[in-house]
Amino acid sequence: MESFLPLKELKVIDLTNIIMGPFTTQLLGDLGADIIKVEEPNGDLTREIGLQHSPKMSSMYLGVNRNKRSIVLDLKKRKPKEVLWKLIDTSDFFIHNMRPKKLISLGFDPKKILKRNKKIIFVGLYGYGNDGYYSGQPAFDDIIQGQSGLAGLELLKGKKPSFVSSVIADKSIGLLASTALLAAYIKMLRTGKGSCVEISMFEGMASYVLLEHQHGEIFYPSIGKTGYPRLLSKNRKPYKTADGYICVLPYTNKQWFKFFDIIGMKELKTDKRFSNVKNRSKDITLLYKLVEKSVISKTNDQLCKLLKQNDIPHGVVNTISDLKHDKHLKKVRFFRKIEHPTEGKMIIADTGIKINKKSLPIRMPQPNLGEHTKEILNELGYNIKEIEKIIDINNNS
Repeated sequence: MESFLPLKELKVIDLTNIIMGPFTTQLLGDLGADIIKVEEPNGDLTREIGLQHSPKMSSMYLGVNRNKRSIVLDLKKRKPKEVLWKLIDTSDFFIHNMRPKKLISLGFDPKKILKRNKKIIFVGLYGYGNDGYYSGQPAFDDIIQGQSGLAGLELLKGKKPSFVSSVIADKSIGLLASTALLAAYIKMLRTGKGSCVEISMFEGMASYVLLEHQHGEIFYPSIGKTGYPRLLSKNRKPYKTADGYICVLPYTNKQWFKFFDIIGMKELKTDKRFSNVKNRSKDITLLYKLVEKSVISKTNDQLCKLLKQNDIPHGVVNTISDLKHDKHLKKVRFFRKIEHPTEGKMIIADTGIKINKKSLPIRMPQPNLGEHTKEILNELGYNIKEIEKIIDINNNS
């Protein structure tokens, strides 16, 4: 399988930390790229966030740093900077999430990097676009959820703003970044020239939220308010059943009509209010109330059987712990057990990607801080004395 991974033999310099950047590069590593994680002497901040068996190997770090190698370089020092330039000479991607001024102050201006390696793809993951009012400000997931309008959607439902209980901005922009940088690489294959790719969390998430919620204001002049009514309905929610919660979403005419049969309200099939998707959308809250009333007395198993027979979209509400017992995930072998050299037994979730019907392999366990420093320096042509000197410089930072 490894020999057929699409990004095999591509080298990526990963100067990122926290979640957004490491998630982006982990995706590339899963697809076969050689990810060289460049860390300062104290390491990625997430090495300290979450539960851990060993120092600097926390659960948060382990979740987003597989299939990578780690090298420690104190980029405030001359010799480690020379090492990074050597890596730049032989790499296909340079990915970072520092604020632009900090990277330039270290001597790694994108123009210099592209001049040094004309085929490299320079990728900057930023909180805000470089030409904007907020450019250069620090940004984290919570901040972007607020500024992008995501947290504020609850205001349209008459509630207080609230965060999605996930680092949804970090992960969503990581996916956006991986798409953009691979597009830039395809361009390089066609033209022989690298690119400078900039990804903004704020702009990216604002676009993401506006996709459906711009609604009437997508027209100029506006023909309606913002906010997609179906998603803002107070009755759009997981519904209480006799033994848990379930999500049910009839969508097409056929599915709704079958649902009306199931709940014993066949007369609704000839009701003009519910005859097509446009009419149903006008009073979607009423329909959701019907769903809510129809499931309360049945168990999840009873409902799943009935809904499956009628091809109506549905799914039970799982807790995070429930996922490990989900029948589908068990059948597709979603959870994989691995033995980490220093952290012991671990359970790793699949990526959801299959190539030739095979899941992407875990080629390398999550690296300890600086685990591959000697190995990478050796590949760059440094002799033993030079390697020891560079490691000593890092240790004395």
